[in-house]
Amino acid sequence: MASRKADSKRRKKRFVPLRIQSGRHAAALNRRKPSPTERSSAASAAFRLGRKFEKLVALQARLLAPGGCPWDREQSHQSLRSYLLEEAYEVLDAIDSNDRLKLCEELGDLLLQVVFHAELARASGQFDIGHVIESIHAKLVRRHPHVFGRRRARDATEVLRNWEQLKSSERESAAGSQPNRGPSSLLDGIPPTLPALMEAYQLTRRAANIGFDWDNVDGLLEKLREEVAELRHALGSRDTSSSHRIEEEMGDLLFVAVNLARFLGLDPEVALKKANRKFVARFQEMERLMMDRGRRLAEARRDEMERLWEESKFTAARGNLRLAR
Repeated sequence: MASRKADSKRRKKRFVPLRIQSGRHAAALNRRKPSPTERSSAASAAFRLGRKFEKLVALQARLLAPGGCPWDREQSHQSLRSYLLEEAYEVLDAIDSNDRLKLCEELGDLLLQVVFHAELARASGQFDIGHVIESIHAKLVRRHPHVFGRRRARDATEVLRNWEQLKSSERESAAGSQPNRGPSSLLDGIPPTLPALMEAYQLTRRAANIGFDWDNVDGLLEKLREEVAELRHALGSRDTSSSHRIEEEMGDLLFVAVNLARFLGLDPEVALKKANRKFVARFQEMERLMMDRGRRLAEARRDEMERLWEESKFTAARGNLRLAR
């Protein structure tokens, strides 16, 4: 009996219920005291949302239970990796298309992935969706001391700087609890499995958040020209290591281009996606123009392709102008 009570105390200490955390920070979240009507309305809305979420979790649990869906029951965290990534990209596509109904649907698909993973973890006795919610709730409160604590932040830049300092402190604490680990780094936690473009963006953004950044865009543009010159030099080299040097200089050039996009406030992944789509539209217009002439694009000479490319650019621009009107 004594051991069961001790285990219960340990569990309570580890996971503070979400409603207790919310109550603890009610004064910070609400600068003025809400009226009884407002409290009743907020409580009613929270109850309805809570019930909807519970129904979703229960539905996924049913699919994973004996007699549920055979496909769901065969899945694991590893097998669902590609689906999680796919759903995230579909959310991004919905944002780019500015389609609110599609965005609502895709966010639901992404939420299902979170619930699916949490239910798999619950079934194996690791954690459940409640722990997931409590963890992110506590993290948000901890990393917003300018809202829930006494620290102040004048602007978004200072918020990001404080955020990185807090994350760094958390990493140092985690490293301290693992004696075999080396010293923590500001760049810890960026998954090496990220696509290279996204990884470069995260690396440069995290460094910039603590002030390691360019003073102005001119410096980055000059660095871009420098990397182009170094690539040209590597291409003209005749030594046995030229292939390795070309790859290295090409990587440096791409890294600077990502850094430039970040400095300009652009997501390089989004910018490149839009460039890809533009290329597809123009190339397919070239194919259509050749079909109108009774030929295939592959039969065209190189100089014909260049003229068709310019013509497709004009056609695309004219089409965009019609849409704007």
